[in-house]
Amino acid sequence: MPQAADERPDPSLHRKAAIVHGAALDHTGHVTVRSIPDFDLDRTIFQTLEGKAARFIMKSRVGKEVQWAAPKAEEVHQAYTGVREQVVLPDVSPELMDFLVTECDFDVEHADGSFLDHLYFCFEYGVSHYREQSPLVLLLHSILGTGTNTFAMDAAKIPQLRALLSDVDWTHTEAFPSALRLLYDGHLRHELRENKGRTLNRITMHRVIDNAPLTLSGEDLWIQLNYQLIHLVDFLPVSNWSAHQNDTSFILFRDLYALLQECGQLQARIGYTPAGPRGELKDEHLPFLARMATRIPIDVTEKLAAKSVRKFSDRCGHSLDYQIDWA
Repeated sequence: MPQAADERPDPSLHRKAAIVHGAALDHTGHVTVRSIPDFDLDRTIFQTLEGKAARFIMKSRVGKEVQWAAPKAEEVHQAYTGVREQVVLPDVSPELMDFLVTECDFDVEHADGSFLDHLYFCFEYGVSHYREQSPLVLLLHSILGTGTNTFAMDAAKIPQLRALLSDVDWTHTEAFPSALRLLYDGHLRHELRENKGRTLNRITMHRVIDNAPLTLSGEDLWIQLNYQLIHLVDFLPVSNWSAHQNDTSFILFRDLYALLQECGQLQARIGYTPAGPRGELKDEHLPFLARMATRIPIDVTEKLAAKSVRKFSDRCGHSLDYQIDWA
């Protein structure tokens, strides 16, 4: 059923657990995972993905259903209810909500549920675990484009949206899709790591939806990367991390988490315990080819992801060029 932006969805148990604990969690031993029969990738934000191999791998990663052990499910649900009683979610202005309802199209599925499920998860997580910054950015983060060239609104509506946001919220909302692509491309992560310890004055990049130039201060870039890390929490495998180490989003999450720690810029509360040595799937029932996809080398997966994001940017006329001004 289509969802409206003014109807806050009830998060999945996976999302509730992340919000409760302020952490990315591996739920191996508490869940059973199975492939969804006849899963339709064209109903998701990955509908624009091309190539049989790429579509198969993505389908095997997102086309899953999760069944929780009853005691654990009740524990997570009760803990989440307690969080919602203690932490009040801020209201979104009526004018902005009206814009989201009447001017935007969020009727597309995501990695787990609907696109709005994902946006509201990020919003809730930010409210509880990144209190120093506005959670509104996390609700709006993909309104100007996803990594796969789906757009919730037209570029012509940018002035309307801009008028409804503070300067800070607009700065991070317009930059989010661009920063996400630069992270997957890889060069930005490499440059930041190579120059850790140096002061970053500003970064200039291009807006995904219309390729307009935009600039973030050095401080804002670190804030933006914390927003990105929260976003990635929602894409991690629900279980069997040791077997899913080559999952594209998991690779990026691990590297960005380490980068922010190395640079002393991990600002959001995001607990994370790395998986152990590669293991076998436990209580996860996948077709043979999908199981084989978990064996693709990590470096190969990362190169394919970078190649894919460059193709998507080429198709929509978006430049991945950026420039950092180092002090």
